[in-house]
Amino acid sequence: MLSEEERQRYRRQIILPDWGEAGQERLKRAKVVVVGAGGLGSAALAYLAVAGVGKIRIIDHDRVELSNLNRQMLHSDKDVGKRKADSAKARLEALNPDIVVEAFAETITEKNSLELIADYLIVDALDNLPARYLLNKVALRTNRPLFHGAVCGFEGRATTIHPGRTPCLACLYEGAMPGEIPVVGVTPGIIGCVQATEVIKHILGIGELLTNRMLVCDGRTMTFSEMKLKRNPNCRECGEL
Repeated sequence: MLSEEERQRYRRQIILPDWGEAGQERLKRAKVVVVGAGGLGSAALAYLAVAGVGKIRIIDHDRVELSNLNRQMLHSDKDVGKRKADSAKARLEALNPDIVVEAFAETITEKNSLELIADYLIVDALDNLPARYLLNKVALRTNRPLFHGAVCGFEGRATTIHPGRTPCLACLYEGAMPGEIPVVGVTPGIIGCVQATEVIKHILGIGELLTNRMLVCDGRTMTFSEMKLKRNPNCRECGEL
């Protein structure tokens, strides 16, 4: 049940015909883990929190640096040197005191990944392929959706992965990423919001998800396009699903 305060807080979305109080209660019961509290994570976390996702888990082992602040909107100058997970938790609790936020200042590894991810919906807000591949493995092993986003400069992309029904990350990417990726601050903001939108639609069971397609945003030309995606039958990770 929603409290009267919650009804007022979420009123403008509750009045959507396919949302309603029942949808808001589903959000309240939902559990989402966002891995990475940087540029993508800041946007996704903020909008999941204010939408009323009841339990949010943040995983990030890094500390806030001054060079993060052009894009990581959950952090500010006073947070430089703090753990990103802790800084993000404090900001989300200020944005919405009605939700539960957990912070884990840890690195995702083969040993702890299943325990940290548990039965949460998974948002990939990372910036390196090895960690992304690990999340991909957890999603495949637990049969849980993975909401993927990536950025470079003015370009961003997003897709929603459902194990056995869509390509997994190993179907889509090969090789390694450069050590330091150029990022224009607005780009992870856009893509992180797309990821949050996908999570919300999945929880509510409304709309059409970015499955079997990749949304690509080019900020230089301000164009949005789609790439159709197909599973790789010989994929080392999902080929036998």
